Amino acid sequence: MNLMTTPNAALRAVRMGMLMSQDDFARAVREAGARAGQPNDANKRLVQRWESGTTAAPRPVYARALESATGLPIEALGFGMSVPQVRVSDDGHGGHDMEPSSSGIAPPATRPQAEPRAAHGNYSGVWLSRYEYFSSGRDSAFVGSHYVVVLQHGNRLSVRSMPGSSDSPLTMDLQIDSHVATGTWTEQTATEGYYRGARYHGAIQLLVEPTGRRMTGKWVGFGKEFDINTGPWELVFMDSSTNKATLERYNRRPEA
Repeated sequence: MNLMTTPNAALRAVRMGMLMSQDDFARAVREAGARAGQPNDANKRLVQRWESGTTAAPRPVYARALESATGLPIEALGFGMSVPQVRVSDDGHGGHDMEPSSSGIAPPATRPQAEPRAAHGNYSGVWLSRYEYFSSGRDSAFVGSHYVVVLQHGNRLSVRSMPGSSDSPLTMDLQIDSHVATGTWTEQTATEGYYRGARYHGAIQLLVEPTGRRMTGKWVGFGKEFDINTGPWELVFMDSSTNKATLERYNRRPEA
């Protein structure tokens, strides 16, 4: 009996976000293994098997090298599901090292939407991600911005930030149901930043505008005092191309 395999869109999005070909990525995995004293034989064919879903779980030696090469846990690379953890920061409200918000983010849409762009295509491409949060420790609102690569497989969206867009890598895993995208987010804050490399998780729900070029909604997470924190989040469509030239053009910090 032939079983259908599901492509690993998360791993492919991470690789593309790193501006690497499959050969480049295999080399990075080999080099990560060598640095750790655990050599491996990663090659383009193996990367293809991972991305196609033919190989659903890498051996431990490869898993460790993958985490080292990408800076992400193996669960964020599409090889398993992790249980979202509480969002806890030193001031109890979470957040990241960004500039204070001057105008904020537009509030989420509240009326029913028409069929999204996925009805005639998909959401794959480069998007601008922006979220807002309040830091009680600094008594100010902040905005976090990233250019992200979105890859769609069926009704699932894999979202990974471009490495040059921020010091805090961002990932989202979403599921589209008509005009609603629901899922989880994870952000690894900058080691030298205000939150000292802390890793945060949460849930997110977005409404897709009729044009399919903007998604607006809110994130949710938890503080250390067991209070629920939330704030607006939006994704704005930039380019449907995911070729190397396009990714290089957006591998930079978004303008304020």
